Amino acid sequence: MRRVAHELDRGTASYPAAVLGSVAADRLGIRSLEGGPLVRLGHRWFAVIGILDQLPLAPDIDRSVLIGYDVAERLFGIDNAPSTVRVRTDPDDTDAVAQLLAATANPESPQVEVSRPSDALEARARADETLTALLLGLGAVALLVGGVGIANVMVISVLERRAEIGVRRALGATRPHIRLQFLIESTLLAGLGGAVGVGLGAAITWLYADTRGWRFALPVTGLVGGVAAALAVGAVAGLYPAIRASRLAPAEAVRAA
Repeated sequence: MRRVAHELDRGTASYPAAVLGSVAADRLGIRSLEGGPLVRLGHRWFAVIGILDQLPLAPDIDRSVLIGYDVAERLFGIDNAPSTVRVRTDPDDTDAVAQLLAATANPESPQVEVSRPSDALEARARADETLTALLLGLGAVALLVGGVGIANVMVISVLERRAEIGVRRALGATRPHIRLQFLIESTLLAGLGGAVGVGLGAAITWLYADTRGWRFALPVTGLVGGVAAALAVGAVAGLYPAIRASRLAPAEAVRAA
């Protein structure tokens, strides 16, 4: 859906009115046309009458401010002869369109330069998919290593706390109580580690984006998903130690301690 309230036509082209590309509008902090926003071009103010949606095939337009030929010629002395003609066609018909476009656009000097932004978009999409798969793989390995570490810590904890387990069993604690205790401990341990990791990752990302002059945007779903994954891994990793602890007999646990 286009966010243009009014397009440049014969009426608006003669007045200081402008249509912003999506990136230009975001960088200027203009999200809507409420309040009659203005932009300064050169030494003149222009009323913003429209905001374009993102154009992946023409990223230079996303960063542009569009004004009418009449006002551009009057205020800036710009020749109204178009220097660039954009034609969108099917990729399979690019060569055929290029042969006809040159003579149609400029019969006296039929020259045309053909580019296929779709190829760049496809390459970027493939690169994004590869990086996403790589990051998911690294995340899975990190979760696996973390799960093994938590399981080892909980097994050692069970061995060192056999006396505590025996005393609790002797005082009336049931096996489900012991299992629940160690499951909660392993889950909290993993959740704490996940929260710290997510916080450090967000802070490092923000610092890097700030040094590069990039806008920082971190989805809340990513933060919640990271902590939830850590909690799930902690619960799975603590399952075996919890079952092992619950199977200890009270007398044997006290004697072994």
